[in-house]
Amino acid sequence: MSADPHLNRLPGPIVHDEIVPARAPWLHKVAAGQTLRIVDLEGNQAVDFLIYAAADDAERYCAQATVAAQANLFLRTGTRLMSNEGRPLMTITASDVPYHDTIGGACSCESNTLRYGHHTVSQHACVENFLEANLRQGRGKRDIVPNINFFMNVPVEEDGALGIVDGLSAPGLTVDLRAEMDVIVVVSNCPQINNPCNAFNPTPVRMIISA
Repeated sequence: MSADPHLNRLPGPIVHDEIVPARAPWLHKVAAGQTLRIVDLEGNQAVDFLIYAAADDAERYCAQATVAAQANLFLRTGTRLMSNEGRPLMTITASDVPYHDTIGGACSCESNTLRYGHHTVSQHACVENFLEANLRQGRGKRDIVPNINFFMNVPVEEDGALGIVDGLSAPGLTVDLRAEMDVIVVVSNCPQINNPCNAFNPTPVRMIISA
């Protein structure tokens, strides 16, 4: 067992290990067969997540295909994260929380204003993080699709309404994803401070890639 508990049960040697600061974007390639572990270092931190095929980024994560393939709204251990071409991009191989969200979307300056008032318009948001990271590889706003929210709790109420409530995580909990092809992962370490998805206090996360 590793002296660092965040490295336990990883399938191979570490090829990348990085702390993503609170509110920050992150982009990295994960090769086919490699495992990406996301560590919620302080607990209750939402991690907004996009996937693009490295060979052709016109192929990217598709929430609708993923939901349809597993006939369930929530992402769990064993869920294959599907592309708009109907192919698996990554698979959730382990998760310390029971499920993750793929319907709540990413916060933006516009949605903050609508939900929380005009005084929030200048607050940084996940869409801006996605834009900042994607611009490094020539992608723009049209390339941002409905995303995954790891550790985020978005229950569907009896009347069909979506809730945003306290996250499911706690300090040190993890989710592991195996790449089924070479992919580019784009993350917004969510900066939201107006709802409880981050306990109103965005915190760092750790991204570990193992061979």
